[in-house]
Amino acid sequence: MKRNTMLKILNPLLAVLVLNQVTTALIHDAIPHEVFGIMHMGGGFTLAGLATLHLILNWNWVKSSLFRRS
Repeated sequence: MKRNTMLKILNPLLAVLVLNQVTTALIHDAIPHEVFGIMHMGGGFTLAGLATLHLILNWNWVKSSLFRRS
């Protein structure tokens, strides 16, 4: 799969997972502990993995932006 195609799938997934983390953090008292554990902890681990993949796919941009010579 091409890099741009992967990013077009990955970026909306990251947005949904960030919203999931915020929502579950705000309503954690209103949902059962088991549901919170699955949604918040599972979503957090998934978010971390996909964010790592996002960084890997954009590493050339990161290198050119952060490590460029003055």
